[in-house]
Amino acid sequence: MAARSSPPDKPRLVLDRLRTRADFLRAARTIRCPKPALTLEICATPEPLAGRARVGFTASRKVGGAVERNRAKRRLRAAAAALLPLLGEAGNDYVLIARVATLSVPFDGLLADLAAALHAAHAKLGRSKSGGLR
Repeated sequence: MAARSSPPDKPRLVLDRLRTRADFLRAARTIRCPKPALTLEICATPEPLAGRARVGFTASRKVGGAVERNRAKRRLRAAAAALLPLLGEAGNDYVLIARVATLSVPFDGLLADLAAALHAAHAKLGRSKSGGLR
C-alpha cells in the first residue's frame, strides 16, 4: 500500500527579498525579537501580495570581518529557507540580523531561535493589530 501524504494545512509561503534601505529601516521601526543567535524584525509589507512575504538579512561589523559576516548571512538564509515558508505569514517583511553567536551555535539551535522569534513576533504583531488584546 502506498503511503498517503496528508494535505497541507496552509499553502507554502513564497519568499521575496528585501533590497532597499527604506524597507530595512521600516522593519527596524516596528517589532523586534532578540534571541541569542539572531534578532528578528518584522513589519507589515506596504503592498502585500497573496501568499508572499519578503525577507532580508544583515550582519554588522560586530559579527566579524567580511568572511564571518558572509558566513553568518549564509546560515541565516538557510534557516529562513527552512522555516519561513512553514511558519511565516503572508504580507509581512522579515529582517534577520546576525549576532556573534550566529557563527558558533549549532544549526538546530539557530532554527530553534528563529522559530521562537517568529512565534513571539507574530504574537506581538497580533496584539498591536488588535489594540493590545489578543
